Amino acid sequence: MSDNLPELSRSFPEEAIMCDSHSLPPEILLDIIIRLPIKSIITCTSVCKTWKSLIQNPSFISDHLRHSTTKYLLFSLYSKTAWQVYRIPHEQGKEHYALHWDDDNRDFNEYTKFYFPLLHGQVRFCVVGSCDGLICLANYTCCDTFIIWNPCIRKFVQVSKALALPNIPPFRYSVSVGFGIDSKTSDYKVARILSFRDRKSGSPPKLEVEVYSLATAEWKTLTTALPPTSTECYGNPHASSVNGALHWVASRRTKDNMLIKFVMVLDLEDEVFSEIAMPKFAENERNLPSTISAYGNSLALYQEVSMNYLNIWLMKEYGNASSWTKIVILADQGPRYYRPSAKGFRKSGEVILKMNDTKFISRDLETQEIKDIGNAGYYHTYVDYYVESLVLNDKKSQLCSY
Repeated sequence: MSDNLPELSRSFPEEAIMCDSHSLPPEILLDIIIRLPIKSIITCTSVCKTWKSLIQNPSFISDHLRHSTTKYLLFSLYSKTAWQVYRIPHEQGKEHYALHWDDDNRDFNEYTKFYFPLLHGQVRFCVVGSCDGLICLANYTCCDTFIIWNPCIRKFVQVSKALALPNIPPFRYSVSVGFGIDSKTSDYKVARILSFRDRKSGSPPKLEVEVYSLATAEWKTLTTALPPTSTECYGNPHASSVNGALHWVASRRTKDNMLIKFVMVLDLEDEVFSEIAMPKFAENERNLPSTISAYGNSLALYQEVSMNYLNIWLMKEYGNASSWTKIVILADQGPRYYRPSAKGFRKSGEVILKMNDTKFISRDLETQEIKDIGNAGYYHTYVDYYVESLVLNDKKSQLCSY
C-alpha cells in the first residue's frame, strides 16, 4: 500500500465512508478500490457521493498512477496513405488509436482500440505527446488548438487557443510543440515554439515560446532564458518528454556560418532552456536527418542513412553527452522494404520500425531478431509508452460519448 494512503484515509472519517449498510475501515476500502480495473473504478463513482469524492481526490489519482504496473504501447494510426493525403485532399482519412500489450509474458496483441469522437470534418489533428495516460492532440496545420484527452475515463479538456499567429504566410514560420509533466508540481504542460523568419532582411529567425499549464488553464509567453535567436528545431517538430523535460533536435548557425546541431531541452519545472551535445558523428553522418525519442528514462537518436539502414544512438546516462553510444546499424536482411523509420521502443528494448505504409516490425538490437507486429497504419504514425490512469478525473472536463 502506498505511504500516502493512510494520510488520505484520515481525511475521510470512518463514518463518512459508510454507504447504505456497508462499512469498511478507510485504509482497506482505499486498498481495494485502487487495485480494481480502471473501468470498475469509474463505476464505483456511482455507488455514493463519498466514493466519488474519494476517487476524484488528487491524492488517490496519484496513488493509482503509481500502482499502475501494466504498460502498453500506444499507436496513433491514420487510415489514408501519404499518397492519398496529397493527391486526394478532399477525402478525409480517419485517425484511430490502439493500445498493445507490452509485456514479456504476452504476445504483442491489441488490448483495445478507440477513436476521438470530435475529430471530424476538415480539421486534421495529430498526436504531439502522451504522458501518464493523457494524449495531447493538436490541429495539424499551425498547432494553435490543443486537446488533452484521457481515453480510459473518456474525458478531455479543450485547451484555450494559443496566441494568434502573425498575419504572415505559413512558409515563413515553423511550429514545434511538446507535451509533458512538471514532475515537482505534477502539472501537465503544453509548449509551443514559433520560429519566424524575415526572408527579405535575411536576419536570424525570431523565437517565441508559449507554455500552457493544465493546473491554471492559461498560456504564458516565456521572455527569459530563451535559446539563441538563430535556433531552429530540426527534423521531427514534436518533442520527446523525459525526466520532466521536453527535447527537440535543433540547429543554429555560428558567427562563421557553421551549422551546429544539438538537443534543445525545456525543463518544465523552471521553464528554462538548456542544451545537450549531439554524438560525435562521422563526417558522412553530420548532415543526416535526425530525430529524438524517449528510451526508458533517457534518449535515443535516429539517423536515416539510406533506403536500407539507419543509425541508432542511445544515451546511456541521461544528460551526459559522452555516454552517447552507437548501438547498431539496422540493415535490411529480409524482404525488400521501403526506407525503415524508427518510431519508439518496447519495454524489452526492442526498437519499433515502420517499414512502409502498412508494415511495422520490432527488432532486437542485439540478436537482430525481427517480429512482425502487424499494425496497419499510414502517414503520421505515433508510438509511445502508455499506462492507464485516472488523470483528469478531478478536473472540469468534458465527457466523450463513445
